[in-house]
Amino acid sequence: MSTPGSGRPNLVVLRALKLGDLLVAVPALKGLRRRFPEHRILYAAPAWLRPLTDLVGPIDALLPTPGLDTPVPHPEGGVDIAANLHGNGPDSRLRLRELGARQRVEHRSSESFGPRWRDGMHERERWARLVSAHGAHADPLDVAIERPEAPAGTAGAAVIHVGAAYASRHWPVDRFAAVARGLESDGTRVLFTGGAQDRDRALAAAGLADLPRSRVLAGRAGLRELAGVIGHAAVLVSVDTGAAHLASAFGTPSAVIFGPAPPEEWGPPPGPHRVLTDAALRRGDAFADRPDPALLAVTAAEALAAARSVRR
Repeated sequence: MSTPGSGRPNLVVLRALKLGDLLVAVPALKGLRRRFPEHRILYAAPAWLRPLTDLVGPIDALLPTPGLDTPVPHPEGGVDIAANLHGNGPDSRLRLRELGARQRVEHRSSESFGPRWRDGMHERERWARLVSAHGAHADPLDVAIERPEAPAGTAGAAVIHVGAAYASRHWPVDRFAAVARGLESDGTRVLFTGGAQDRDRALAAAGLADLPRSRVLAGRAGLRELAGVIGHAAVLVSVDTGAAHLASAFGTPSAVIFGPAPPEEWGPPPGPHRVLTDAALRRGDAFADRPDPALLAVTAAEALAAARSVRR
């Protein structure tokens, strides 16, 4: 990574969001790197993403930015180019303008050049289209990042990721357990992952699957370790969350269960991935306090069959 004071001009990319948001922006970041090879690309996002940023080749450093409530930290040496890969609202536009960049990469407004915002686009395509319109050609399918080493004893496992940030994406624990039992019966070792807040759900799933607590990595493995586990897994079973986007980035086979978010906007690229949902039942409220019906329509048998069909 480059260090502050390197003498290179700074290109700040604002995307103060989560893991999946980083990974769908990888094609756009690669486009910016090719177009501006002499610049330091500084990624303005929450600090907890730092363990993964060195795996994303175009990123030179992370600017800790927890959200849009406060200005983006101003890097040493100023900002030559600022790119808004966060959104199209007044808050992100304000934060970009505050950087005082010579050039801004953003969607069209009364104050700026760029492509018009289009609702309903896939996120990878949206940001690849934006930077391409500003001369930084990007391929929306160029999602690969560097694969970290697998933590000891985890390579080749079937990974059941029980985590989700909101209850709208909480697939029932007993269904995760049923999938785990089926994969174990096939002879594939199962591990349960998630964040610290998901540990109780992961322990419950392991218990229902008659698997030991030692198989539960949720709350024990950090973000870098999670990436290593998924990067070397035989298959991932997950709802639509950051773990599923890691599988896409590593080419790890996956069965991804979608609830409030449409796969047409957030789904995996072509490859060894299966999407499971019922679009006719989707309510689309990402912040609801109960699971979306499109998610609940997916049975354990369907998820197990999907995982078996892509498992390596």
